[in-house]
Amino acid sequence: MTDKVTINLPVQYEAIALKTKALGFDMPSDLQTGSLLRTLAASKPGGRILELGTGTGLATSWILSGMDTGTALVSVDNNELLISVAQEQLKDDRIEFVCADGYEWITTYNGATFDLIFADAMPGKYDLFEETFALLKTGGIYLIDDMLPQPNWPEGHAERVAGFIKMLELRGDLVLTKLNWSTGIIIAVKK
Repeated sequence: MTDKVTINLPVQYEAIALKTKALGFDMPSDLQTGSLLRTLAASKPGGRILELGTGTGLATSWILSGMDTGTALVSVDNNELLISVAQEQLKDDRIEFVCADGYEWITTYNGATFDLIFADAMPGKYDLFEETFALLKTGGIYLIDDMLPQPNWPEGHAERVAGFIKMLELRGDLVLTKLNWSTGIIIAVKK
C-alpha cells in the first residue's frame, strides 16, 4: 500500500492547481490532506462543514467531492483574488463562499453549528480557537494541517505550533489524534 494520491482527483483540481501556480500561491493543501478531507466530508451526510482558509479552492474541491447532495459547506477567506479562483472553478449551490476577515467572521457568526471544521488559517487554528471550537457540534471533527515544519514558516512559528499542540493535548473536551503524515495532521473530535 502507498499513500500517494494520484487517481480520483476532484474534477476541478487540475484547473485550480494551474491557476494556483500562476498566482504564485505557495500555501495550498497537499494531495494527502485533500484525500483525507474528502473521506471526512463523506462521513457527514447531510452535515454542515466549515473551511477556514479557502485559498484558491484546492482543499475545497476535495471537500466538495466527498459531500453528498444534502451537505452544506461554508468556506471563508480574506483574499478576494484567491477566493475568486475557487468561486470560478467550484460553482455549486452547496457551497457558500465568504470573502471576509476570518477573525471578524468567527466572532460575529451566529448560525448553525458544524459537523466538520477544517482550520487552515490563523483564525480558527492559532487564534480564536475557543470561539471556533464552540461552532463545532458534539461529535464533530476538527481537522488541522501544517503541524510539521513547513518551508514558509516565519521566524518563531515552530514555537507557536508546539504551544498550540500542547494546549490541545491538555484539553478534556476533545479526543485527539496526531498524525506524522502529510503536512502534519491533527484530528480532534469534540466530546
